[in-house]
Amino acid sequence: MAVAGAAGRMGRTLIEACRDAPDIELCAALECAGSPDLGQDAGIVARGPRLGIPITPHLEEVLNAFDVLVDFTVPGATSHHLSLCRAARRRMVIGTTGIPDAGLAAIQEAAHDCAIVFASNMSVGVNVCFKLLETAARALGPNYDVEIIEAHHRQKADAPSGTALKMGEIVARGLNRDLARCAVYDRRSVAGPRRAEAIGFASIRASDIVGEHTVLFAGAGERVEIVHKASDRGVFAHGALRAARWIAHREPGLFDMQDVLGLRAVNPP
Repeated sequence: MAVAGAAGRMGRTLIEACRDAPDIELCAALECAGSPDLGQDAGIVARGPRLGIPITPHLEEVLNAFDVLVDFTVPGATSHHLSLCRAARRRMVIGTTGIPDAGLAAIQEAAHDCAIVFASNMSVGVNVCFKLLETAARALGPNYDVEIIEAHHRQKADAPSGTALKMGEIVARGLNRDLARCAVYDRRSVAGPRRAEAIGFASIRASDIVGEHTVLFAGAGERVEIVHKASDRGVFAHGALRAARWIAHREPGLFDMQDVLGLRAVNPP
């Protein structure tokens, strides 16, 4: 396995999880050009023992060293890695968020030639919440107001989080709504009372919050809340390794964590 963004928060956590997994071997570690960690041992950078894997900026130089690349970086870097992995038929697990429409289309195209797991959140718990949201939206129906609140650390660049947007898409689909039309991100620009079909988003950025998401369904006389709180970044890394194991022998195609966890056939639309 290879890890992109090896010196970042998630990269270090992935290396640590990989080191502790008896069935997964770290074969390559990548960082952007100019990183002060280039050339350093990936294990040392991850605050562990030496692994004998130097951090490199050049994916093309290590393409023959691994079967699956796990990428939690930024859209531009992910796009570059995607093109190289597609040409080399290397599998990918992509957890990068904030990817624009052109990047999403490129992932779909690349999946014709290589197997990809792409998910806004790799946590097993979050993906169970996704399935619960399908059920809740359909069962509660249009008479419940929906609000999505997410909180992350102060360094997170995109807002709302990719996970919050995914939750909104799932709820909107369950309510037969178009999220692009009903989402409300800034109420300063919305005059008057709340629109019945609105799905509201609120983002909190503070300190070292790993990740928290709440979907609130508020009806007359009752509230239903589906909540996930991550206190350790390791939950995302362990989910990514689970995805890497699952995708390792798959034929080309685009998959997500619902496929990895076997939830696709549960409570189908």
